[in-house]
Amino acid sequence: MDKISKAFENKKANIGYIVAGYPNLEYTKEFINSLDESSLDMLEIGIPYSDPLADGKVIFNASFNAVQNGVDTKKVFDMLKHCKTDKCLVFLVYYGLIFSYGVDKFLKDTKECGISGLIVPDLPCEENEELYEKCKNLGISLIPLISVTSEHRLNKLLKRSSGFIYAVGSIGVTGGKQTPIERLKNMVSDIKKSTNLPVAVGFGIRSNEDVRLTKTYADGAIVGTSIVKLTENCSVKDAMKEISKIFED
Repeated sequence: MDKISKAFENKKANIGYIVAGYPNLEYTKEFINSLDESSLDMLEIGIPYSDPLADGKVIFNASFNAVQNGVDTKKVFDMLKHCKTDKCLVFLVYYGLIFSYGVDKFLKDTKECGISGLIVPDLPCEENEELYEKCKNLGISLIPLISVTSEHRLNKLLKRSSGFIYAVGSIGVTGGKQTPIERLKNMVSDIKKSTNLPVAVGFGIRSNEDVRLTKTYADGAIVGTSIVKLTENCSVKDAMKEISKIFED
């Protein structure tokens, strides 16, 4: 069984997000190496980018800070070579970074570092066929983002999807106000009628109450902004304790 499937096996998945290199690469390495003792089933690792269009103020500032400190794609890969975890890791990465690094080289290094999937917010499904096929050949999942504003393109979005479905829980950027719950429930229900892939909801999920509610209608909950705030102020050990509280059943 692949690691993404394992993260959802017989449970609702706890999925977190951090920015690689924020507050520094040593912190990120320690965070990843501590995952096996954490409540997280999967970790999204954001590769820092100077123009992260899907991200709100907190994650934007963290990403910008990492870029200013010289963290780039190569340094993220170099850091990952020193990480060890049995938990599932996926990248959230903008296509400009993949393209500038070299698509084939990026995917080769991704595979070698044990990354199970890619979330590429700025690559529309109309333009992702080449990347999807290359990912498929290497056993890397290409995870789609689907929101209430893109649901009318559902069949097209699902055509080249693998791993799990990232259902976007707010209209706009990360950290924003969540879409009304009934609308989200309907969207997740529609997605699940059209695919056997698990559906996790992210964007606008901040608290334990949000996580509990999300898990009543989705296969997993994704928390990003709240965790990035913790990495700014807490040691890895303390951050993990607070993350456990966010995902507590």
